[in-house]
Amino acid sequence: MSDSISPISSVVWADPARAHAFQTWLAPLAAQHMLDLSTLRPASADASFRRYLRLDRQTGGSLIVMDAPPDKENCAPFVQVQALMEQAGLNVPHILDWNQPDGFMLLSDMGSRTLIEVLDPAKPRDAELWYRHAVDLLLQWQLSSQPSVLPPYDEALLRRELQLFPDWYVAQHRQVTLDDKQQATLSKAFDQIVAHNLQAPSVYVHRDFMARNLMLPSDPSQPLAVLDFQDAVYGPITYDIASLLRDAFLTWDEDFVIDITVRYWEKARKAGLVGATSATGWGDDFGEFYRAVEWMGLQRHLKVAGIFARLTLRDGKPKYLADTPRFIHYIRTTCNRYRQLGPFLQVIDAIENIQPQVGYAYGRM
Repeated sequence: MSDSISPISSVVWADPARAHAFQTWLAPLAAQHMLDLSTLRPASADASFRRYLRLDRQTGGSLIVMDAPPDKENCAPFVQVQALMEQAGLNVPHILDWNQPDGFMLLSDMGSRTLIEVLDPAKPRDAELWYRHAVDLLLQWQLSSQPSVLPPYDEALLRRELQLFPDWYVAQHRQVTLDDKQQATLSKAFDQIVAHNLQAPSVYVHRDFMARNLMLPSDPSQPLAVLDFQDAVYGPITYDIASLLRDAFLTWDEDFVIDITVRYWEKARKAGLVGATSATGWGDDFGEFYRAVEWMGLQRHLKVAGIFARLTLRDGKPKYLADTPRFIHYIRTTCNRYRQLGPFLQVIDAIENIQPQVGYAYGRM
């Protein structure tokens, strides 16, 4: 939630009735929490219909208001997952007040700098301690997992997410119509991706665990704060580590990715989340685990390419498409590494109008 000092007039309400509901809700809270209403200003927006506002307190510090129109955003999952993460000992925003009918929430302010703002992909050594810390937070979250609490990240959801790629990225953004052979290749690849991903044991999945959603604490003695967790599910253990290291907004060399993934895998195995001492016995070999992370990452990158296209074409948020080449690179790299995905790579290259190249840095498997 990056700070942006702006006059109160910059907080625009498209609906006067909603503006009135906001003022009615906030007025009694202002006295209770010593809020200076003249400091109301945008804090950040995200890819959804939520936005965040910041208010200074007369006693120092600030609080955050979540504005989530209930006809577009359901805050109940945010509240549920916040409680689960807090119980797991993670540093998450405290909910000070929730106006459920109108979709307003008053939250503690976790700071104004996200982890991504201090990272430089050219300096992985400087990032290593942050990523090791993030891995520890991820394991802490996963170790608190219980079945039947969060929605399942099952085959149906995996396939719905994958379908965003042909529906929005291919057909709408690229305006490409796949022929019957290409469509069959895509369907087969999706079958393979889903089958690989469902082999991994299930844990709590943040679903967008990356540097942009980890907040630097204002107090250096405190852990990173975790944000944007409302879409959490119960599913493949490989998802969040793939999300962290194959980031939507920055790219690391594979040596760094492998190093952090090994550290995560060793701790997960020691904790009994994967490996011989786990309930399933799955993932005892790092090579097997790393391949599973790559296949999980492939599902995520296809999904996010579709989401970024939809954000541009449906929701009028074109900035996200600027990062699409990163996803296509991730997708092509993984497809080039695994022989069974070779035909799918040809379809991707046709969509992107890329002439096949030889000489990737990764070996084929």
